[in-house]
Amino acid sequence: MSTPSASSGPATPAAAPAVGPAAGPTADAATAAPGSGPGRFGSLGPVGLVLAAGLSVQFGGALAVTLMPRAGALGIVTLRLLVAAVVLLVVCRPRLRGHSRTDWGTVVVFGITMGGMNGLFYQALDRIPLGPAVTLEVLGPLALSVLASRRAINLVWAGLALGGVFLLSGGGFDTLDPVGAAYAVGAGAMWAAYIVFSARTGRRFPQADGLALAMAVAAVLCLPLGIAESGTKLLDPVTVGLGAAVALMSSVLPYTLELLALRRLPAPTFAILMSLEPAIAAAAGFLILNQALTATEAAAIALVIAASMGAVRTQVGRRKAPVTATPS
Repeated sequence: MSTPSASSGPATPAAAPAVGPAAGPTADAATAAPGSGPGRFGSLGPVGLVLAAGLSVQFGGALAVTLMPRAGALGIVTLRLLVAAVVLLVVCRPRLRGHSRTDWGTVVVFGITMGGMNGLFYQALDRIPLGPAVTLEVLGPLALSVLASRRAINLVWAGLALGGVFLLSGGGFDTLDPVGAAYAVGAGAMWAAYIVFSARTGRRFPQADGLALAMAVAAVLCLPLGIAESGTKLLDPVTVGLGAAVALMSSVLPYTLELLALRRLPAPTFAILMSLEPAIAAAAGFLILNQALTATEAAAIALVIAASMGAVRTQVGRRKAPVTATPS
């Protein structure tokens, strides 16, 4: 996940205006940051940071899967969000006064979408392999990008994505747990909402203050669910330690790396790189969880990645199109 995938959680592969689950900062902040122009050295460094963030979040997701027998999906989500919230609140020290009711409403909804995205995605990971789960989750941002663009070419990207989903489902989700697949699609819908409210929060709160507050909201909302499912298992020192590792790998470290990358990397390029998340997730699932992909599943993931990249490039081309004067 992307992001929070976590994706899954939290960067968006299909919507250049904002960053998804694997990232906290919005692209609006990135485009305003200095040094985002092209350059030989600057283009290599940020790309490496983005890829490192993707590896961190997906391998963190794989580690979370190994922890689920110890504390359950909701228990792991709770530990991840709690640790990430504490770290971000300590580092950011967001100001609580001076915000309007609309500001607080925005950050609360942002926190709700973050908690829902993570909770649904981890429920999916408890039932289906990591690679297919991220592939289905990425449909949310992809759909948002296609609908926002309203260009005919996006029918091609939508068709590719649907073809990928059809292959992944085996014509009816016979090879995947349908409940797990539904959770992944639900996480994708929450990811799309996350993108919208991430951008709004970034405009209303300075730096990463809104992200820290939203993470706290998500942690508070998920805490009762985690306690109900896992109870005293959440107090086991080994589980807490490994849960903290998941939080650092899936939230804190990716957010930091992506924030650094976005200062020197154009947001559309960042979004295209994040389209590789399903492939990274599949690799993490294979290396950590022994979740080998069939040729059909690999082809399905490739189709969704191609659709995501195509949708982003269409959005970029639309922004760069010259504006011609209308004859009077």
